[in-house]
Amino acid sequence: MEPVSRVMQSYGRCCSSLKFFDDFYEHFLASSPAVREYFVNADFAAQKHLLRAGVLNLVLYARGMPDTKLRALGQSHSRVALDIKPELYDLWIEAFLRAVKEHDIQATDTDILAWREVLNKGISLIKSFY
Repeated sequence: MEPVSRVMQSYGRCCSSLKFFDDFYEHFLASSPAVREYFVNADFAAQKHLLRAGVLNLVLYARGMPDTKLRALGQSHSRVALDIKPELYDLWIEAFLRAVKEHDIQATDTDILAWREVLNKGISLIKSFY
């Protein structure tokens, strides 16, 4: 099975868990004081909706869809806008994969590698705008 198909199946299983996005944010915020600073006044209900859409856009980009939404995300997160440092995306990926492992009990090592491949493709594009 191709990586994007593995990820789509895994993501469906993760999204069926009510605590998936909460656990992701718990892991991500715990990963660095720098991360916590960005979320001091965050509306986490809105953040979870943005995250759900953002992950879907990463997956669709890996599947071959145009990069329009990821380019816009890269611009909004660049040093001249939100100033999201590139190294924070690595923490994001690790926190996300930790949540996947916790909430997709069917995930194999191959699935996690597929996730890493799919996420890194789009995250690399976003980082390039910094």
